[in-house]
Amino acid sequence: MNLPPENLVIQSLVEMASLIRAKQASPVEVMAAHLEQIERLNPDLNALVTLAPDALERARLAEADVMKGDEIGALHGVPLTIKDTIATAGVRTTSGSRLRQNYVPSEDAPAVKRLKAAGAIILGKTNTPEMAIPYETDNPLFGRTSNPYDRRLTCGGSSGGEAAAIAACMSPAGLGSDLSGSIRVPAHFCGIVGLRPTSGQISMQGHFPFPVEGLEFGACLGPMARRVADVSLLFKVLVEKEASSAAPLAESFKGLRVAWYDNDGVSPVSEETRQAIGSATDALKLAGVELIEERPPGVEFGSRLWVDLFSGSSASDVQQVYSGSEHLAGPDVRKILEAMKLRRPASTESFQQALAERNRLHDQLMNWMRATPLIVAPVGAVPAFPHGSQRLNVGGESVSIFRAFSYSQTFNVFDLPSVVVRAGWSAEGLPIGVQIVGPPFGEQMILAAAAIVEENSGGWNGLPDSVPH
Repeated sequence: MNLPPENLVIQSLVEMASLIRAKQASPVEVMAAHLEQIERLNPDLNALVTLAPDALERARLAEADVMKGDEIGALHGVPLTIKDTIATAGVRTTSGSRLRQNYVPSEDAPAVKRLKAAGAIILGKTNTPEMAIPYETDNPLFGRTSNPYDRRLTCGGSSGGEAAAIAACMSPAGLGSDLSGSIRVPAHFCGIVGLRPTSGQISMQGHFPFPVEGLEFGACLGPMARRVADVSLLFKVLVEKEASSAAPLAESFKGLRVAWYDNDGVSPVSEETRQAIGSATDALKLAGVELIEERPPGVEFGSRLWVDLFSGSSASDVQQVYSGSEHLAGPDVRKILEAMKLRRPASTESFQQALAERNRLHDQLMNWMRATPLIVAPVGAVPAFPHGSQRLNVGGESVSIFRAFSYSQTFNVFDLPSVVVRAGWSAEGLPIGVQIVGPPFGEQMILAAAAIVEENSGGWNGLPDSVPH
């Protein structure tokens, strides 16, 4: 038990758990090192908004279990952070809203229970936009969270606080949620790994807002960490699979058909984003895959269908939540409430038409994926953008923020698992992630592919230069 704190916090989740199991680091030392890192960096980044009051006490209990030789779980003694939209017993959970600024759940979300059952210790809650809405983490309760690579830039949203905390080594890993790229965009902006699993595998009970009718196949919870192996371990714990089971070997990719594209017909992407796609596909080529450049069928309609299927339900839910308390809404929610006053309610018929179109395109995509089960695609048009941006310049074209991340929205619409791993850098030194997408319930396949990209051309590679070491 002699690793210095600065060495403890940069360890991967897997390494941290191994050190604790081997009694080379104690849970108390690991927790204290992360609390020290938070004390140094969080005032500037504003990624964590609430610390668990019993974190150190739980670390002491975990250490006692190790010293007694008790049987321990796969995550025993390891601290984790949780997005502030997910219920944690005894720890404030606000969803970035003044309506919930003093709300302390009495019970953990089922996903949090599983993490705890494996021995994890909840360190704290991470910042999110109000009601988990836009691609920038800012809210009227706690303010905005900055990107560890450049404080002038956003960390993304809505799981932005989680991504920033993990990238800056204030947390080894944690739990986010995703309806339009809310895990994948922050992972891309902050240079970490984030998994959007197939919906329904991890319960969304305890998440606020809870996905209302029509959102159930688009929304999900998912793990975030610095390494692919860490995300894989968390996913196995969250879905109650054997946590020690190995991911598919690289040899299983030989001859596998993999498609890549960098133009979805909706938004252009930066040249550096195209280069990151090239780096990822080069890495996979080394594993023996058969690469083709081809846009999968239906992806050009994904962003429009996202609006048709999800935006109305989301806005109606926000309107109901704030009914009678509109004065407590922050700027982003106020925009939605004002727009709802002018919007004519969508008919059931129009929703059913959009759903039928989605299902038809989904069937076409599934048929296509029988021969081509893996897809490599951008996460979005650009790396992290400045706080408060409304539009982005992409290759000389002005693009709205929403349109720029059509690449992520599409796979919520079609409910395909997608993992983001860094595969490039911008000229400004910002990380650029890529999506690796697979068939429904193909999480182990895409994680194995992401590990190849991580090993050969990307992945998290140390603290950002802007973070004090």
